[in-house]
Amino acid sequence: MSEYQYYEFQAIDRPLDEADRAALRRLSSRAQITATSFTNEYNYGDFKGDPRQLMTRWFDLHLYVANWGTRRFMMRLPKRLFDRNRFDALMMATDLAAVTEAGDNLILDICDDGEDREYVDWEDGSGWLGALAPLRADLLSGDWRLPYLLWLTGVENGNLRDEALEPLPGIAPLNGGLQAFAEFFRIDGDLVQAAAEAPKDARSQDSSSAAVRAVISKMSESQKTDVLLRLAEGDPHVAAELRGRVRSALSRRGGRKPPTLRSASELRSRAEAIREDRERAAAERRRAERLRRERQQEQARRARLAALRRRGAEVWREVEAEVERRNASGYDQAASLISDLRALADEDGQMADFSNRLNALRQRHERKQRFLERLNHLP
Repeated sequence: MSEYQYYEFQAIDRPLDEADRAALRRLSSRAQITATSFTNEYNYGDFKGDPRQLMTRWFDLHLYVANWGTRRFMMRLPKRLFDRNRFDALMMATDLAAVTEAGDNLILDICDDGEDREYVDWEDGSGWLGALAPLRADLLSGDWRLPYLLWLTGVENGNLRDEALEPLPGIAPLNGGLQAFAEFFRIDGDLVQAAAEAPKDARSQDSSSAAVRAVISKMSESQKTDVLLRLAEGDPHVAAELRGRVRSALSRRGGRKPPTLRSASELRSRAEAIREDRERAAAERRRAERLRRERQQEQARRARLAALRRRGAEVWREVEAEVERRNASGYDQAASLISDLRALADEDGQMADFSNRLNALRQRHERKQRFLERLNHLP
């Protein structure tokens, strides 16, 4: 059984300096190390470093894939931009995620150890972290659809009671990062689709430029100055904070009645309906494809029989020639021609003549047992 492990780290908020890269090089002589990344693959052996320590010291994102089924995704998040209490309340339904403190940051560690999953002989980990990376910025700006997906695993594995309500009115629109996350952690696609269907009374939030401008215009001069100063000083999180402020303000506008939240039972039922529709559609596609192939095969058969009918007795001479080749391909071709000649004889009411010719052929080649076996197995 071949082994494959893939490690990738990304630094987003602060690039690695020369000393950082030198320290990382001591952990691996084969890794690809840049000012913003550390990547390595193992087909034997293992990584000497501790991913959690690397996240604490240097990196903001980490992805790990092993071909025995384990998948891991880590984020480093500033404490002040992440509502841990709300997150912990949601994560009571799943054992995939854990949060630990690391100075002024929190490390969100999401891991599926692959238990009870089929062994995958080879699985390339490259490309996954790039697809998942935007989720960090979304989470820091107050987008809770990623935690919703983690909560959804509790719906899938039965850890949530039927009456448990979803944390958000769905996860629509399902962007590329969320789709990649659901695929990476193998969350039931039908359940994800059900969650992406907004409840009927959930209207989309107005996030147009005009709406955002209206929120920002109501900020005080000191607040605006603070944002611009932090931006000038290179604060990597000022944009996320501003987006979070706008998101929060827009969600409170208009005094609308909060949308109805669906229960775990409703989501499971809807996922089952989606699954049945998908399987029904797939079955119909298979049936249509089977009928198409059958029509093509029948058309080809009719064309072949028409060509044989035009050739007449010449076909029997070809049968003799194929038998005289005394090899498997010749016997197969002869048997195929005889099968078509039988079909023609049946259509033309000449089965008696066909039977006489076939019996004579058997007698002439009675020593060719492998050819006779093919005749005996004709349909």
